[in-house]
Amino acid sequence: MDGAGGRGERGRRGSSRRGRGAARGAARSSSETRAPGGAAAGLREPPKGDGSSARRARPARRVSTVRSQPAGPAAGGGEAPPAPRSGSPAGRAPAARRRAAVPDGAGGVPAGSLRLREVLSRLSLGRQEVSEAATLVNQVVTHLIQAIRSREGSFSSIERLGAGSYYEHVKVFEPNEFDIMLVMPVARLQLDECDDTGAYYYLSFKRNPKEKYLLKFLDEDGKLSAFKMLQALREIIKQEVKNIKDVEVTVKRRKAGSPAITLQIKNPPAEISVDIILTLEVQQSWPPSTQDGLKIEQWLGRKVRTEFRNRSVYLVAKQNKKEKVPRGNTWRLSFSHIEKDMLNNHGSSKTCCESDGPKCCRKGCLKLLKYLLEQLKMQYTKQLDKFCSYHVKTAFFHSCVMWPKDTDWQLGDLEHCFQKYLGYFLDCLQKSQLPHFFIPQYNLLSPEDKASNYFLSKLLNYELNNRFPIFQERH
Repeated sequence: MDGAGGRGERGRRGSSRRGRGAARGAARSSSETRAPGGAAAGLREPPKGDGSSARRARPARRVSTVRSQPAGPAAGGGEAPPAPRSGSPAGRAPAARRRAAVPDGAGGVPAGSLRLREVLSRLSLGRQEVSEAATLVNQVVTHLIQAIRSREGSFSSIERLGAGSYYEHVKVFEPNEFDIMLVMPVARLQLDECDDTGAYYYLSFKRNPKEKYLLKFLDEDGKLSAFKMLQALREIIKQEVKNIKDVEVTVKRRKAGSPAITLQIKNPPAEISVDIILTLEVQQSWPPSTQDGLKIEQWLGRKVRTEFRNRSVYLVAKQNKKEKVPRGNTWRLSFSHIEKDMLNNHGSSKTCCESDGPKCCRKGCLKLLKYLLEQLKMQYTKQLDKFCSYHVKTAFFHSCVMWPKDTDWQLGDLEHCFQKYLGYFLDCLQKSQLPHFFIPQYNLLSPEDKASNYFLSKLLNYELNNRFPIFQERH
């Protein structure tokens, strides 16, 4: 469910190797410091799964409890968060009082923040590993693009665009997963909504297109078939990987409903997975369903929002699961290119996190919640199957809007910032309401999955109330 429409985040596959030990060496004791505010309380047990894949977090001594009340309204709702229960701390205690509850570590930084930084340091990708993996991926993808263009057929106009967590610089564990969008420019298309989400569309031509080569991909109703285009590109890639002599590359079996063509590159002792995502770049205005989205005026500025909305429409070949009879002719809006720009230029001031500018903890918070979700997915695979990193990233963007200033995300406030961001995500889970950041009418947490939302909420509350024991486990 990620922005490019590819893998979401393949935590179960990528993290099963070195990712399991990513937090190794983190602080062991969960009771060295007290959570900000709150009275002492006994540990809560995490919710029980079916017993087949769950592993209970290690017991610890009694620690302070902090409630997961977000510090602002839920996105798209305007409704204030539930009031704290009797005996629990208020959601927005003064900063001085919050910090006073946590003993300082080195340099006056709260001890909890130091522990989270230690976890973050273990999530950082090694330069040598990144360089080797990126070189290998570039070698394979460059070969494929050159070969595809040389055929002078339907896909000769493609351009490469890196997307996803690696190119957003928020990848955790190891550089073993890459998303590559192959972008095809199209002058103009007719977009017709195929459901009430505002995200999925049928595509057709208003008149004879300039791109005559696309006509062979129309179905019997005159709609541009995502399945036909993806299948044609897959066949070309399957043929071309055989001509790559110095690297072992295979094309994985097609996954039903997936917009990606997945390559597996041997990189002993591991493998690198590359999702090739066919993307149409349509040179026209964004559809009406996006009108009230991307509310970044107070965060990144009105001019930036206008510049983003003036860009082309991107659509990926994604099957709409709501269709009673899947025909493979639906396309989904993609904002991966804009998400990447927002993450890489995330400050309300233009110098945030530049070499000579002040540093913030926004990306650190996002990495921590991505890691927390992926670790929980490893333990509760079946129960959390519906969740992916795009949920976490969407909640992150909403949090950046709720707390738009760089001073709201000071590096020394990592623990507090992470908890308020997590608190907002918990509020979304409890309400089964997480609006798509660009398409507000599209709810990413369906009420039909209320049981799953509640289960993840209970797990996250347990971690929050017990100072994240999962970060301290040795795997």
